[in-house]
Amino acid sequence: MYRFLLSRQWVILTLLALALIPTMVELGFWQLHRHERRVALNQVIADSLAAKPVPAESLTAPGAKVDGDHLYRGVTAKGSFDASDEVVVRRRTNADEEVGYHVLTPFVLEDGKVLLVNRGWIPADGPSQTAFPKVPAPPGGELTITGRLMQDQTTEDSGIKNLRGLPDRQIMLINSELEADRLGKQVLGGYVDLTDPEPGGDTPEPIPSPEHDSIGPHLAYAWQWWLFAAGVPVGWVVLVRREVRERAERAERAADAEGAEDTGPAAVQPLTHPARP
Repeated sequence: MYRFLLSRQWVILTLLALALIPTMVELGFWQLHRHERRVALNQVIADSLAAKPVPAESLTAPGAKVDGDHLYRGVTAKGSFDASDEVVVRRRTNADEEVGYHVLTPFVLEDGKVLLVNRGWIPADGPSQTAFPKVPAPPGGELTITGRLMQDQTTEDSGIKNLRGLPDRQIMLINSELEADRLGKQVLGGYVDLTDPEPGGDTPEPIPSPEHDSIGPHLAYAWQWWLFAAGVPVGWVVLVRREVRERAERAERAADAEGAEDTGPAAVQPLTHPARP
């Protein structure tokens, strides 16, 4: 009855089903891990935003990588802005999804080291984006700033290519190693999004606080993949049973047709008369 399962068509279908099941299960776990990472990051952000700011040099140093547990942690630094080495970061959007720049200004600490400070977003000065835009000057003199500690931006993490041949004083990524080469100074690893002091005017627009309430759809996607995986063997059984039923019906119809031929009317034999003497 089930010899049809050895046919080429059914062997391919069965192998495909066997390959889909572990693939879908693995995709489900991939989405589950993404959900877990999102939940863990939300907790890190919440803890960092609630924690009391600490000196930046207690969490980072020249050439250091900012620890993930310190992401968005409030830090303070005392020194002065160096607007002469200020650059802008291309293709950045604000809360209204408008494309412009982030303003990256070196903040020279009392010991001579440099902390990179993202002062916020400014609009582009035109479609070409080739000329250095008009940037409001940073606060002058010695002061204490507060900001959220961030990790260096890389192409691998952000998907943003670090293009070469850009207009003067424009960059694609905020990366302390690249900026240390450009400035020729000791630059603390990572950078900070400035939160205090706030800009005197409307620009630069401060970087908004990170979202940490949403967990995203990853858990729902995980359950969907697992349900798909469970549905594959169920679908395979349904197809097999349907094939068995259809073959049985065809066999029954063939048997009925053959029986009808065997029970048909007998041929009429012609009458014969005995010969007269």
